[in-house]
Amino acid sequence: MSDSIQRPSAAPGGLPGSPWGHVLRAAAALAAAMGVGRFVYTPILPLMHAQARLTAGAGAHLATANYVGYLVGALAGTFLPQLTRSAAVLRGSLLLLVVSLAAMPLTRTTAVWLVLRLVAGAVSATVFVIAVSALLGRLREHPAHLPGWGFGGIGAGIALSGLLVLVLRGFADWRAAWWASAALAALLSVPAWTMRTESAPAAAAPAAAPAAGGRARTVPRTHRWFGALFASYTLEGVGYIIAGTFLVAAIDQGSPGRLGTGAWVLAGVAAVPSAALWAGLGRRWSRPDVLLAALVVQAAGIALPALVEGPAAALVSAFLFGATFIGVSTLALAAGTHLRFPRAVALLTAGYSVGQILGPLAVEPLLRHGYRQAVVLAALVVVAAAAAAFVLRVGFPHRMEPAGVREAVPGGGTPARIPGL
Repeated sequence: MSDSIQRPSAAPGGLPGSPWGHVLRAAAALAAAMGVGRFVYTPILPLMHAQARLTAGAGAHLATANYVGYLVGALAGTFLPQLTRSAAVLRGSLLLLVVSLAAMPLTRTTAVWLVLRLVAGAVSATVFVIAVSALLGRLREHPAHLPGWGFGGIGAGIALSGLLVLVLRGFADWRAAWWASAALAALLSVPAWTMRTESAPAAAAPAAAPAAGGRARTVPRTHRWFGALFASYTLEGVGYIIAGTFLVAAIDQGSPGRLGTGAWVLAGVAAVPSAALWAGLGRRWSRPDVLLAALVVQAAGIALPALVEGPAAALVSAFLFGATFIGVSTLALAAGTHLRFPRAVALLTAGYSVGQILGPLAVEPLLRHGYRQAVVLAALVVVAAAAAAFVLRVGFPHRMEPAGVREAVPGGGTPARIPGL
């Protein structure tokens, strides 16, 4: 077993040497890269509309630039795996992330903002891939809920950055919000800085020869199930990112004040335990059934503020969205890994990332009339994702032979990467 996946020895007084030490460092990295670097734009967007004269169309373009950068970073991590094992790349990406956030208030030029959000997307994806690779590699022999709590760092970052903007908007402007978010990302980068990255994987064991007189068992073809899963996860990328980008603006449109940002903080709080909880449900019940349930709940939550006015609907909407979007990714990627379709996680992530790029562009014509129509469209797209998940349920192969074309040595194979939300 390589050094990267050995169980760490306990340290005296021992959090750094405990599995929870790895969880916390990875959670801090994910909070900085995703919760702040990627999602702080959501609560700052209404301030930029009101104070920086950012148009709705330009706001959608900034979101798209960030998601294009994220796709570039995710693909780089997929096809250049040495990047995911480099501490220098991790630290350089964290520094670039902080710089890209701090530079946003230095200009009012949309073209420069596009470049900065593109860079932020690329480096946030790079940090995500490195953190998740280290998290899953080092906790492979520990209970499965531990990596889930690491993913909860995304929710914690969303909650912290949303709370920061909520406090600042009472006495400061959009520039202060970006500078404060840069400071928060820098603070979260401190524990992430010492995270040990994953080492090169050990060579996979050769496939076991069939017993005398026996036949080598092959993995069943799973193309039709993977096709349904790919469609569902790509549609989820479209729907979730529309809500993730414009939910605060949609709530503020119907309830001016601080309700939208407060709802976003609640979404982050709800996201903290969601990956661990949905992963637990996926182990107890059929994973396609749980994925379907999560998508239906998410669609209802996204649609709620467009259909029902008032603070209660806004808060319930944010809670349901936060409680599902990370869980859906956890379930979908786990299902793809279970099906053992070639390069399943890379393909699912590519589809999801393309969906995120298309989402803001698809709703841009609707933004001239406000954000409610865009939110309704997002909910309908997630309903379509749920319909594809319903197809996935039909005849889903819950039991699979070990990985490989032939039956593999128990414990053999290479763990799948999860390169993107």
